[in-house]
Amino acid sequence: MAVARHVADTVLFEGYVLYPYRASATKNRLRWQFGVLVPPSWTAVAEEHDFQRTELLMEPRRGATLALETRFLHAGRRTVQRALPDGGFETVPELRLDDRVLVPWDEGHEEQVRLTVAVDELAGPGVVVPFTRPAAETTEPVTDKAGRVVGRLVRRREEISGVLRIVTGELDGPYTTRRLSVVVENTSDWTPAEDAGRDAALSRSLVAAHTLLCLDAGRFLSLTDPPEWAGGEVARCRNLHTWPVPAGEPGTEDLVLSSPIILEDHPSIAPESPGALYDATEIDEILALRTAALTDEEKREARGTDDRAAAVIDLADSLPAEVLERLHGAVRGLREVTTSGTPRTPAPAAGMPDLGPAAPWAGAGGADGAPRPDTPWWDPGADASVDPAHDHVLVGGRPVRAGSRVVLRPRLRHTDAQDLFLDGRRALVEAVLHDVDGGVHIAVTVEDDPGADIRREQGRYLYFQPDEVDVADPGEAS
Repeated sequence: MAVARHVADTVLFEGYVLYPYRASATKNRLRWQFGVLVPPSWTAVAEEHDFQRTELLMEPRRGATLALETRFLHAGRRTVQRALPDGGFETVPELRLDDRVLVPWDEGHEEQVRLTVAVDELAGPGVVVPFTRPAAETTEPVTDKAGRVVGRLVRRREEISGVLRIVTGELDGPYTTRRLSVVVENTSDWTPAEDAGRDAALSRSLVAAHTLLCLDAGRFLSLTDPPEWAGGEVARCRNLHTWPVPAGEPGTEDLVLSSPIILEDHPSIAPESPGALYDATEIDEILALRTAALTDEEKREARGTDDRAAAVIDLADSLPAEVLERLHGAVRGLREVTTSGTPRTPAPAAGMPDLGPAAPWAGAGGADGAPRPDTPWWDPGADASVDPAHDHVLVGGRPVRAGSRVVLRPRLRHTDAQDLFLDGRRALVEAVLHDVDGGVHIAVTVEDDPGADIRREQGRYLYFQPDEVDVADPGEAS
């Protein structure tokens, strides 16, 4: 399962601490949004769930064993106390040190429930695994640069309880396929007080809960791209508050990650990512640059908010220029297509054709022996039937081609604010383009645009669809 834990860790800490990584930030005051399984009593107070249900198909071989690992965060409250002259401590809203500002914060302690069981034992009533994580309280002294104790951190976690229910059932048909059902449920016995808030429920919740499944002999079927014969049974699988996808390397079928965040099959972390940034709905490059631009005081507060936030600050401050450059973008591969949008050659499991050791499109043949064009698919020269300089499209029954003059009518679509300035303007058609999906686009330059010659030289045109232009009357004034 170590193969899938890299992605699973991203699920576990998604939204754990958000940019700008300070407890005082508004969006860090409403955390824990993904995969939260609250105590049953809290479901009557808020529209949140106390269980997840994973259901998928598998084809285990004879004597196969299923390994299961449910992972979640156990939220605990960290309070800050200052040392008093008499040796005691008092709780304070912050404790300022030379390198950081310590503030109260809800931390997440990693938990997991593991089970290995023979698949044959899951038939009938299945297997039920209750689990409990007890309440705990710890203290950690805080010292200054001279080594003197100036305060302490007090961490408290409440007791939580849950249960795993795993069962299989055989399907009718010629295949030895089974339906696997895994339910993760919070069974904590807690009654909220009248004034209890979500924080009280979170301390007794399974946060960012997700499950890893692994067969030592056999395979799981993808719910996104199942075999044709399994389509009906896959449609009957009921997945509630989670979604299972094949994990691990593309082409493998023995590992599944059931995640509260919808993922594609075989999800992976971009190799360019320098480290965990937690605010994964953003782009690494933007987060790194924004984090590096925080003021020294903001960085001190972030370092005192959480150890993981401190690591993000240190990471952003230490990224060399070549790493930042890699974050700007990467081309994974180029898929060769015809003008109809159909791949010329079958793609391997990785999703891209094998172009071999030579540069793409460098020769007449690839590593698989399939013919390669002398020009890439996005070059009009790749298909003699496409000629933007001479192709035409009918607008109001009249042909429009390169050299035609049209009146722009983008108000019909209201694509953006620029439409207000272009509506009714005359333009010169530079090309009529056909995309691989059969769409037609008219490339134009505006007649009285002083930069039209530069745009024409650089090929930087404005693009409109046929229903966004009228054919200009030759006698109409500009």
